[in-house]
Formats: sequence, structure tokens, C-alpha cells
Amino acid sequence: MNYYISKIINKNFDDAESAVVEALKVEGFGVLSEIDIHEKLKEKLNVDFRKYKILGACNPAYAYKALQQEDKVGLMLPCNVIIQELDNNSIEVAAINPVASMMAIENQNLSGIAREIKEKLERVIASL
Repeated sequence: MNYYISKIINKNFDDAESAVVEALKVEGFGVLSEIDIHEKLKEKLNVDFRKYKILGACNPAYAYKALQQEDKVGLMLPCNVIIQELDNNSIEVAAINPVASMMAIENQNLSGIAREIKEKLERVIASL
């Protein structure tokens, strides 16, 4: 089982990021955090790295359901989505596979929730 769901799209980076955020909204996710790896590595290590962002996406209703089943599941939240530049007009978008990540938690009550979130994230990626 892959730990991520991904797709390569032909857009510039900023357009890809906007499309991802909009697709997440359609599936009930909001972006809680954004880490610009390109900028952070330049700032902290003075190295050049391709455009690469990590978006922390959360669907509040599902987060609430998961937290009711497992109080430490917050360690695995939010669902990360990455956007990375492969070349000038080729961008990879990938999202965590929550079914794979929930396998680390021995709580069967999370499996149905993880499957539903996976389906939502698959639709996000497929819509791009």
C-alpha cells in the first residue's frame, strides 16, 4: 500500500497551489498550515531547493470523529498535501494516504474514517 496519492499536472506552481486549495474546499477541507520548504531551506541552510510546499489540510467533521475514537490521533493530523515543482511546467501534487498512516494506530474504529478521508483526498487529486 502506498503511503500517498499523487498526480503530475501541467500548471505553474502558483496556479497549482490555488487549484489544490479550491479542490480541498470542495471536499470540506481547510488549510490550517503552509510550510514553504523552498524558502525555509534557503533561510536556514542557504541552499537552493525546488519550489515545494506542505499544506496541512483538515476536515473538521472527520477530525472530530477521529478524536472521539482515539485521543492521540492528533499526532497524525492534519492530512498533509505537498506541491512540488518537477520542472518548469510540471508539478506533482501528493496527499497522505490516511488508510496507510492509520495502520500505525491499533484502533479499528479509525479504519472507516480513514477510508472516507482517503476517498475525499483521491477526489481532490483526481480533480486537478
